Amino acid sequence: MRKIYTPSTAAADTLEAIKLLEGSWKLIILYHLFDGKVQRYSDFEKLIPGISQKMLAQQLRKLEADGMVSREVYPQVPPKVEYRLTAWGQALCPALDALLHWVEQKEQL
Repeated sequence: MRKIYTPSTAAADTLEAIKLLEGSWKLIILYHLFDGKVQRYSDFEKLIPGISQKMLAQQLRKLEADGMVSREVYPQVPPKVEYRLTAWGQALCPALDALLHWVEQKEQL
């Protein structure tokens, strides 16, 4: 059942959603995981030039804590860790795609 919004509650909840995506790197990480892609930590280091190991670890932990990314650790040496989007994280893809189309409309005006 969908929540019924007032202008105030809609604005507040939208702001909370935006806060989940704040940061220079979260969206880049998410885009590398869309379409069911699975990435390892070392893959992100190669795919995202300029991100420090500390920042990558922080952003991945935050995305995992917020429920958008899942982390699977395999018991082997050397350790193997894979990251993928949760169903909720994957559901963000159409919203971000719509946002991109919205920005393109401004460029066409």
